[in-house]
Amino acid sequence: MKLIVGLGNPGAKYAGHRHNIGFMCLDRMADDHGFGPWKSKFQGQVIEGRFGSDRVVMLKPETFMNNSGQSVNAAVQFYKLEPQDVIVLHDELDLAPGKVRFKLGGGHAGHNGLRSIHAHLGADYGRVRLGIGHPGHKDRVAGYVLHDFAKADQDWLDDVLRGVSEGAQYLAQDDPAKFMNAVALRVSPPRSGTGDKGPKAKPEPPKPAAEPEPEAPRSALQRLVERFK
Repeated sequence: MKLIVGLGNPGAKYAGHRHNIGFMCLDRMADDHGFGPWKSKFQGQVIEGRFGSDRVVMLKPETFMNNSGQSVNAAVQFYKLEPQDVIVLHDELDLAPGKVRFKLGGGHAGHNGLRSIHAHLGADYGRVRLGIGHPGHKDRVAGYVLHDFAKADQDWLDDVLRGVSEGAQYLAQDDPAKFMNAVALRVSPPRSGTGDKGPKAKPEPPKPAAEPEPEAPRSALQRLVERFK
């Protein structure tokens, strides 16, 4: 069994924030795969379902981001899981918008939700890192993550949510490579250039110089005149 956790902050005030992309992914997965309804448990919202024979529990902690580990740990203890059975979906400043990466173990890179989970479970759990980009300066980070996605972000955001949902079965199967492939089918990296320029036309070979036309034959009178010039 896998415990799939989406990180975010509870309440309508935060629903559209960049920090809540983990919540958004779980909501999309639940809708697409017919899981439901959500129930209050483990200081969060919980939903259970199956991908084929693989059972999953999805959890949205409602402890606010900085205390996410309390909710996650309560679920882990109840289901008697190991950290390796937990997969956390979270926003990632160090990835460009629309980029998705899977990672097992490692540091929390200053993410307060991961920091809290580290404190309760250690580092040996899986993470789906959902790129939201960086505002450019550390002093702007708090305002950036606690702000709604821009309208210009909606296309790539929808692709990410769809890709993660379509790959969710592979998270349950503990197959991150297939999960990432499913996401890649939805999220295409931008290509350089406009793509509207065709191949350069080959230069035409130079045309051969025209040969002079042969002179018309001269009459006997013309030849005689030329002799006396």
